Amino acid sequence: MREAAGTLIGRLAPQERAAVVLKDVFDFSLEEVAEALSTTTGAVKAALHRGRGKLEVAPPASPRAPAPAALDAFCAAFNAGDLDRLTALLLDTASVEVVGATTMYGPEAARRTVLHGMLFGGARAVTDDACGIEARFARKDAGPPRVEAVEHRGEWILLHWYPHDDGEAVRAVTRLETQDGRVARLRNYFFDPDLIGEVCGELGVPFHSNGYRWFVR
Repeated sequence: MREAAGTLIGRLAPQERAAVVLKDVFDFSLEEVAEALSTTTGAVKAALHRGRGKLEVAPPASPRAPAPAALDAFCAAFNAGDLDRLTALLLDTASVEVVGATTMYGPEAARRTVLHGMLFGGARAVTDDACGIEARFARKDAGPPRVEAVEHRGEWILLHWYPHDDGEAVRAVTRLETQDGRVARLRNYFFDPDLIGEVCGELGVPFHSNGYRWFVR
C-alpha cells in the first residue's frame, strides 16, 4: 500500500490522483467525482485518462549511483572498531551531531564524544546506569554494533545494527555529507524513534527504539 501511494503521489498531478482514487478505488460515479472536485464530468474523464495512462507506463529506470567512497570507508573503519581511521575520515571543519542531543565540531571533539559513543557506547546500554537512555529501552547483551550502507529514497544512509536476544535490529540511522572523499557533516539519529521506524518500515528491516530522551546520570 505504501508503494502504491508513493506511485500515485510521484506520477500523478493532484486532480489526476483524486480522480483515480475516487473512481477506481472508491467506485464513485463520474458525476460524484465531478461534484467532489468541483469540476465537470468531461474534466474528470480527461483526468482519469491521463492518470491511468501514467500508471500503466513504467517510468524509465534510472541508473543506481554507487555509494560514495567515504561511506564505504566509514563502514570499514566502524566495523573494524578503528576509532583512529574513523576520525581521520572527518574534515577539519566537520560537524558531528547526535540529533536532539549534542553537536561537536572538528575531528578531535567528535572523536572523544560522538564517535567513541557510536563505537563503544553499546556496552553501556546493557544496564540502566549512566547509559543515556531509559532502562526500558536498554539492551540485554553487550555485542558490538555494525553499520551497513543502504540506499533509501535516492540517498545513501547508514543503518546501525545491534545484536539482541531475538536477533539483530537497527537502533540508529546516520546520514553523511561528504566532500572530496571525506566527511563534512555527520548526523546520527539515535534518539529519533519516529524516523528510525519510518526508514526501517520502508526498508522492511527490524528495529528497536531508544526512546526520545537523552540524559547523563
